[in-house]
Amino acid sequence: MKNFKTIISVVIVAVLVAVALDGMFIVNEKQQAVITQFGRPVGDAIQEPGLKFKIPFIQKVHLFDSRYLEWDGDPNQVPTKDKKFIFVDTFARWQITDPLQFFKRMGTERSAQSRLDDILDGETRDQVANHDLEEVVRSSNRQPMSAGAIVEIVEDTLSRITVGRDSIQKIIQIRGNEKAAELGVKVHDFRIKRINYVEDVRQQVYERMRSERNRIADKFISEGQGEASRINGQKEKELQQIRSEAFRKAEEIKGDADAKAAAIYNRAYNKSSQSRELYRFTKTMDAYEKTVDQNTSLILSTNSDFYQYIQDITK
Repeated sequence: MKNFKTIISVVIVAVLVAVALDGMFIVNEKQQAVITQFGRPVGDAIQEPGLKFKIPFIQKVHLFDSRYLEWDGDPNQVPTKDKKFIFVDTFARWQITDPLQFFKRMGTERSAQSRLDDILDGETRDQVANHDLEEVVRSSNRQPMSAGAIVEIVEDTLSRITVGRDSIQKIIQIRGNEKAAELGVKVHDFRIKRINYVEDVRQQVYERMRSERNRIADKFISEGQGEASRINGQKEKELQQIRSEAFRKAEEIKGDADAKAAAIYNRAYNKSSQSRELYRFTKTMDAYEKTVDQNTSLILSTNSDFYQYIQDITK
């Protein structure tokens, strides 16, 4: 009888412990909870962390993440407004903001991910189809960091945009939140992660890039040739000035030397008759050496210095 009472006491204690344990649960700072009774929500959602209580065995706790969650869209081939087909890859960050509404409409995060696929992918297709390719790819009207006429060439090749990629992403996020509000979730950020051109568009883009670069290269070559011609002309001008100045100085030096030589000859010539004769002879021989070689034939008068000195030498 005593053993029976002991067993009963142990069973009662175990039941009380089980009831107490099932009646308590902990919500940490990363979680939020919804309590259901027979499958239906009871009371408000629990969004504050701490130790919480429920009716044991009758009520059930459903925990949901309170942090930002990741949504990664599938790459889709989408036509733009100007009929260019592109592959658009997107991603977003979302959060369960109303756990009670989320439980009623979605139930699980997997269901929410599937519903966000429909919402965000659909809005992405709509917005891309309503804008030209340049609007989807670019975020602003860029100013080329170049100089001179090259700026004009680059600016001509850049179409002006009025919306841009950032604004398109913001529109998709706003419209996505309008549809997701009834699900108890909110999209905090939406981004176009990658845009790939289909083969036909890629070839058109490459050809346009080549054309733009060729135009810029031709402009550089033309400006370089013009600058080279200007530099060569300046060089020739300066070289001619240097040559002219050098010739002038050479002639001045030569004239000074000739004047000094003539003065020396004049002083020597006036000293005596022998000096004058030596001078005449020297000058005649210099002229003879410069004008006559072994193949030269001379016709001389009998009173010329050449003839007289030749006659003196042959005597």
